[in-house]
Amino acid sequence: MNIKDLHKKSKAVSLIPHFKAIEGNVIAIQILFNELLTEHKSILPALLICIEGEAIYEEEHGVKKILKPGDFVNIEPNVKHWVSGKIDSQLILIK
Repeated sequence: MNIKDLHKKSKAVSLIPHFKAIEGNVIAIQILFNELLTEHKSILPALLICIEGEAIYEEEHGVKKILKPGDFVNIEPNVKHWVSGKIDSQLILIK
């Protein structure tokens, strides 16, 4: 199975819980070209990994990172952040 198979192509932003552990979760995220996963905070530290495509991760403190396949960002708890699709993108969030 391919991670892209988890999402409907027509949905601009899609979050699918992929694996639930006793103390954490893995979420498959799809963000299509020019779409936005809106501003939010995580109460737990998280790791966002780009699997395919190109996405832009931004934080309230001015941090801006372009994520390409294999790139990742550590997300600190309680920091407002958002992610946009520079092109159709597949990401994994581990928290």
